[in-house]
Amino acid sequence: MATQDSSRGNRYQVLCFEQVAKLNKVMEDAIPIHGRGNFPTLEIKLKELVQMVREKLRTEGVKVRDIRLNGGAASFILDNANENVLSYNDVDLIFGVDLRNHSDLQKIKNCVLNCLLDFMPEGVNREKMSSCSLKEAYVQKLVKVCNEHGDKWSLISLSNNKGKNVELKFVDKVKRQYEFSVDSFQILLDSLLTFYDISDTQMNENIYPTLVAESVYGDFAEAWSHLNSKLIATRNPEEIRGGGLLKYCNLLTRGYTAANNMDISQTERYMCSRFFIDFSDVSQQRQKLEAYLNNHFSGEEELKHQYLLTLYRVVDESTICLMVHERRQALNLIHQLACQVLMEQEQKAHVKYLEMQQFDQLNGLTIDQVFYGPVELNLSGQYYYNNNYPQVYGQCPLCPSPAFLPCS
Repeated sequence: MATQDSSRGNRYQVLCFEQVAKLNKVMEDAIPIHGRGNFPTLEIKLKELVQMVREKLRTEGVKVRDIRLNGGAASFILDNANENVLSYNDVDLIFGVDLRNHSDLQKIKNCVLNCLLDFMPEGVNREKMSSCSLKEAYVQKLVKVCNEHGDKWSLISLSNNKGKNVELKFVDKVKRQYEFSVDSFQILLDSLLTFYDISDTQMNENIYPTLVAESVYGDFAEAWSHLNSKLIATRNPEEIRGGGLLKYCNLLTRGYTAANNMDISQTERYMCSRFFIDFSDVSQQRQKLEAYLNNHFSGEEELKHQYLLTLYRVVDESTICLMVHERRQALNLIHQLACQVLMEQEQKAHVKYLEMQQFDQLNGLTIDQVFYGPVELNLSGQYYYNNNYPQVYGQCPLCPSPAFLPCS
């Protein structure tokens, strides 16, 4: 089943049953697509969305070569232990299509929007909903790329308020498909979709489709070792839009380190140079940074400040393409965002402190100590805290460091 690439080793690997079962669960789970204004939230299963989009494209005469799950979600599926893999944010689906005719791009957009219409809950008057209103309500990002490098693809991102957007990418040709080796994995879904179409049998260890994963980095074993060892590796970062700078600092923040064969200084300089070429204006930089923070740190507010400090250090040490005042503007922007994030964290800690005070006053209580465990069971069947457990006195874990606010 594997195909050998003689220049860079084996790019492919067959999934085991546990990985297929995990993929099946991801495909069966419903993801909410939130509408703006009065538009209802759509509960969409990836399985149904992919099948529906594929059929509508074929009906419109758009040829579909293959369908793949890409990036962080694919890495999540492949990692059995699920310890070293970042919790994925966006769900990236790649449809390999033929875009020879420019009109095909419009057909693709109409097919996706018509699918959203089919997912509308009962009682909604679908006749009054135009494709324009659906796009404004549910599409967070719409991108079309056709450049001199031969890239030809389109992206439709369906919005989720928690940052778990469903991104449908329709690719004819693309020169660069990954940023780092750890996000270079793609799982081909065609055999799974065929299994859904022809079989009603529940998957088990004896009956399940054969699925293949590919590392577009070039060597599956090498990319897999990087993922398990939390290593950072890439090739030619100057080819990546934005240089991969923001993802690189994200990996550093989460404990990843550079691979031994990676020239850190040179790579960081290339990343910074490409980032400031693509986002040369301060307003563009602010928009990009704020969007990245919102999309990649949902529910992880405590990491935002650490991430911005890491980004500040890399930009400060490795930026050589900017004039003095431009460099100062970029660093000031990162510093302002870091202060803003820290202030928001302190405000949330203050709200918790006030809520604790209100709880004390309403119940006539004074919280003297907080025990975090362990809880044990006595002979009477009652739970109690083990007072022999070593107690640690100090800063309240809910308060940021340094603790500017006292805890009662």
